[in-house]
Amino acid sequence: MTQTAHIMDTASSQYITASSPYGVNQCSKCPGDTAYYCVSCPCDLCPQCKENHVKDLQTIDHNVVSHRDKINYIPTQEICVRHPSHVYTKYCDPCQVPACNNCQTYRKHTQIDVITAYKTKRQQHRGTIHTIRSEALFYRPVLLTEIKADVKTCHTEFSPLQSEMLTKAQNLKDLIDYVVYDLLNNVLCDFDFKHRCKKQKIEMIRHIVRLRRYEHRYVQPAFTFSALQFLSFTKTALPQIHLTLHTSQLSMTESLNKEDVMESLSAIQITERGNRRVGNQCLLKLTSGAELHQSLTLTGVDRCSHISCVTSDRVWVCDTYNLMLTDTTGVPLHHVEDLWSGLFGIHTVNSESELIYIDRNDNINKLSKDMKTTTTFIERTDSTWRPGCVYWSPSTGDLLLAMYNNDAYTGKVTGKVTRYNQSGQLTQTIQYHNTGRGLYRVPYYITENNNGDVVVSDYESAVVVTERGGRHRFSYTGHPSGSRLVPRGICTDALSHILVCDDITNTVQMINKDGRFLSHLLTKSQEMGRPWGLSYDVNTHRLWVGSLDNEVCVYRYITRQDALTDEHRPRPDEDPMSSSTQAV
Repeated sequence: MTQTAHIMDTASSQYITASSPYGVNQCSKCPGDTAYYCVSCPCDLCPQCKENHVKDLQTIDHNVVSHRDKINYIPTQEICVRHPSHVYTKYCDPCQVPACNNCQTYRKHTQIDVITAYKTKRQQHRGTIHTIRSEALFYRPVLLTEIKADVKTCHTEFSPLQSEMLTKAQNLKDLIDYVVYDLLNNVLCDFDFKHRCKKQKIEMIRHIVRLRRYEHRYVQPAFTFSALQFLSFTKTALPQIHLTLHTSQLSMTESLNKEDVMESLSAIQITERGNRRVGNQCLLKLTSGAELHQSLTLTGVDRCSHISCVTSDRVWVCDTYNLMLTDTTGVPLHHVEDLWSGLFGIHTVNSESELIYIDRNDNINKLSKDMKTTTTFIERTDSTWRPGCVYWSPSTGDLLLAMYNNDAYTGKVTGKVTRYNQSGQLTQTIQYHNTGRGLYRVPYYITENNNGDVVVSDYESAVVVTERGGRHRFSYTGHPSGSRLVPRGICTDALSHILVCDDITNTVQMINKDGRFLSHLLTKSQEMGRPWGLSYDVNTHRLWVGSLDNEVCVYRYITRQDALTDEHRPRPDEDPMSSSTQAV
């Protein structure tokens, strides 16, 4: 084995340390030994610097690979378990298993080279690895701290609850015991119901026979039945029968009513269990100001009225007549031809990376991820209402569709918001204020906040915010109070802030989830012209801003809290299973 091959095999199983007899590259950021390589920078990284690099929001979308991937190192060929004299050279795509040249089972299946399959699978799992590196491993120390705190306090907090539960359980048991006692002593003793009915039936038949005999003698002719016989017969009293209906009814006594039982049962509350989650307030914070991360000039559109993020490097953008997919170079990757014309928020992207948009016939279409199939998701059926903007809800999977109606007789324009489930069925309509007047005029853009609020940018009016159920919360009309606002593009961020473009001041304004003005996050500048379209990337926490020209600017104004303090960092002698997950 050559020296180079030996180094490569060693690197595939463990990091090469500084004490190794072979020379190694040094980390570009510290004196540590190189184990990773950032293709985007490019630079060499040690394990600790790699961890910081993939968690930093400025470099969160960088492509970081191990050094063996950098040098295109493929692991040693493996021996086939079915044919030990052969090695795996193929990969059966339908069966998802490797195969050698002697594996007859997979001969008729589609096979690809094992090295090609290896590279393809690694590429497919890049997104998962990126999520683990940048999100899961960042959240873990915060969750671990919360869990440790809960372990210390759970006994103290649960003891009084446990005592209260035992008391309520005993009260409920006493009620049940009383009901059982009442059942046994006052109800079950009458459960010879069938026997009683049979006995009464016999008595009833005998009584009917007597009645018929009595009636028969009453109508007997005088020659067969003398007057004296009749008078003698009537001395005998007519037998009386008591028509008693023998029924059994289960009931509680007055001392035990159903309200007592209901009160005991309602006091027992079961909370649905779920995964422990970390709130964004614990993980993220605002920076001192917005920082320009990137700007790009689009080709294929003459302005950017709306943006929908697909990934950190791919977005859908549109102008009045064109809708296209572009990357961070601004080059068109795909065009949609049947677009509805207008400077509205006419498209959105769902969790499957499918484009949802309004077409020229006012239908809501869905374009598949591979951009090969277009289907009609919601067909327009009411000609009096036109769709204006759409938004897919990440929390519910619902589609929010804002519409407007232009009355030809009065000239009055009104709007409404409709909600559709994942099957395309209408589930909600939001149209009127709590007082009964209309909420909207012409909804330009629509989005949803983290708390479920529906946020609408209403034409030359206000930012109108309603609760998930449709109740009006507030309307933001600009800052300072009383000033005029002409809202355009709108979005919300991970901290539940509402961001809106104002066409009067040419600013991007930030308000909190309750409508309080916080700041002019962005103002018209040399990089950003007249802001119009907004989109917040939840993966990189960057803000995409489109202008009424063909320029798009990407800004950073949110950063991560310093969650990985020394207390959270694993010690070299600490058990990795109890402190830290190994580097990915």
